[in-house]
Amino acid sequence: MSEDKVEIINPPNAVKAKVKVGGPGAVDAATLEKAEQAIASMSDQYLDWVHDDIVKIDAAYADLVAASGDRKVEVDRVFQVSHDMKGQGGSFGFDLVTAIANQLCRLIEKMENTGSKELEAIRVHIDAIKLVIAQKVKGDGGKAGEQIMVGLEKVVQKILG
Repeated sequence: MSEDKVEIINPPNAVKAKVKVGGPGAVDAATLEKAEQAIASMSDQYLDWVHDDIVKIDAAYADLVAASGDRKVEVDRVFQVSHDMKGQGGSFGFDLVTAIANQLCRLIEKMENTGSKELEAIRVHIDAIKLVIAQKVKGDGGKAGEQIMVGLEKVVQKILG
């Protein structure tokens, strides 16, 4: 039996890690604190925004399933919404959303086909994001988050070989 190794990357969330402190063009500590508070106050709004993204990704997925031919346009729509979700999740404390959406983006980038197995793999990732949001799981989700990521990685490995 092979030993599965999964690396979960949690992007930095602090504004201060992203800006220069001290010296020319730097931001002072008070401004950083204000920015951190602004982001924290928007955390509740994130749930509204991510629900809109879930509606968008569900619609994009439905179009993908209904499409015929190479499905490039439809796959790209799913990719774009998942990419947006990846970028926002960690900023508002939903690191697991970022990790799942990132993995979905990597899956789509590496897929050579859009057959039933690939479509099911995409669906499983979307459903995992919905579960995390429905349960308002912040951070990496602990042990449950790790199990989700391990399971999704196995799905990806099965699809991509």
